[in-house]
Amino acid sequence: MKFRTLVILALVAAVPAMACAKKPKKVETEAPAAEAATPAVEEEAEPTITEECVINVSLFHESVKNKQYADAYEPWWAVYSTCPNANKSIYTDGAKIVEALFNATSDETEKARLAKLAVEMQDKRIRYFGNDPKYPTAYILGEKGMAYVDFYGDDKLEEAHQCLQQSVQGMGAKSKIQVLVKLVDVSYALYKKDQNGKAEQFIADYEMASNHLATLAADTSNKNAEIAGKQKDYVDNIFAISGAADCSKLDEIYAAVVQENLSNLDMLQKIAKLYKRVRCTESDVYFAACESAHKLQPTQESAAGCASMSAKKGDYEGAIAYYEQAIALAMKEDALEDVADYQYNAAVYCFANLKRYQDARKYALASIATLNGLGISKGQGRCYIIIGMCYAASRPYGNDAKGAILNKTVYWAAVDKFVKAKQVDPSVEATANEYISSYSRYYPTKEERFDLPNEFKGSTFFVGGWIDESTAIR
Repeated sequence: MKFRTLVILALVAAVPAMACAKKPKKVETEAPAAEAATPAVEEEAEPTITEECVINVSLFHESVKNKQYADAYEPWWAVYSTCPNANKSIYTDGAKIVEALFNATSDETEKARLAKLAVEMQDKRIRYFGNDPKYPTAYILGEKGMAYVDFYGDDKLEEAHQCLQQSVQGMGAKSKIQVLVKLVDVSYALYKKDQNGKAEQFIADYEMASNHLATLAADTSNKNAEIAGKQKDYVDNIFAISGAADCSKLDEIYAAVVQENLSNLDMLQKIAKLYKRVRCTESDVYFAACESAHKLQPTQESAAGCASMSAKKGDYEGAIAYYEQAIALAMKEDALEDVADYQYNAAVYCFANLKRYQDARKYALASIATLNGLGISKGQGRCYIIIGMCYAASRPYGNDAKGAILNKTVYWAAVDKFVKAKQVDPSVEATANEYISSYSRYYPTKEERFDLPNEFKGSTFFVGGWIDESTAIR
């Protein structure tokens, strides 16, 4: 008896919930119904935690540790049905016991009983341990949602979705990785059944889960960061193949949402980021979201989005103005790679659409300088190619006979830039070689240079006009 008393005292010390034990008005023998995401709470005293309860907790916990789930069931059920407030292990171990028994039986009636028990167990855990600071109600709802999926498959997707969604909304970036992934899986399954009715829900669930997985993956202190990164790739792939990312479908969903939230910066930014992620940046809805968000709080992303959409509408002057804003804002954030991209994009519009070759060179040289400062060569080649194209398109010497010959000297200067492009950035070598081959055919001929001996003296030639550079005579 003395040894039994010592054991009980030791177990009591490990069960903090006993301190709150009260004499019950009623002892429940079965978990409450589990159809709602959060169960109703009955007004009644907590069940009494008896010595027998404490001993049974020890018995089933030891059996679970040894993976003797069949042996664990009887003492576990005794505790679960009479003193469900005794210890959290009733629910953590109970989930393992019920799963093992479910997988071990082929009896459909027994499977149905265990499936119902697996879900009801989480309701009871919420009732007695829902205020736990580490594993609160929102966390337990995630366990309940996964239980619906694991034990019912596709039969209770709506119930599973409701629990999983509430769990992620409550836990945020503290959600279990499995819960985040399961939410996307379940939401996708519902979307496949009803693509019109569930598209917005699926997109919202994906965005929420993907953002939290990205946060977990970026947290260097998180031991599961690598797993979170891989799971983010998985949910991103699910979304990509779902068809929900179709631009026209997004427009159907979000056109009205944008108009209803023209002063809601957070919503506008979320929509703009979603469109950018799925590469629907040609959409008028994307432009409206970016433009409205930019008016409320200018950012480099919103300015770049407005630049892209201005160009789509043929307003290239407006696009350049927005890129100037994007460049200034990105510089404040020290996002210099973005600065280089914006400078290059401005150069492209100046060259291809506005025929402002000198401005195009200015932006291209600025992008090269930015990348040089970062020690990055990739990206510089495309800028040199733009400059070469600007030179090749120029006619700085007029249209008379002499000017026609001198205008061909721009091809020497252009080829210089194409050569430089592949030297600094091998990724553009094929393109550079193509331009070199094409434009070198238009050099001034020997006969043409002979006709202008005063202009073609020595081995170099100074190309005038806005180009203002020396080049080798070839």
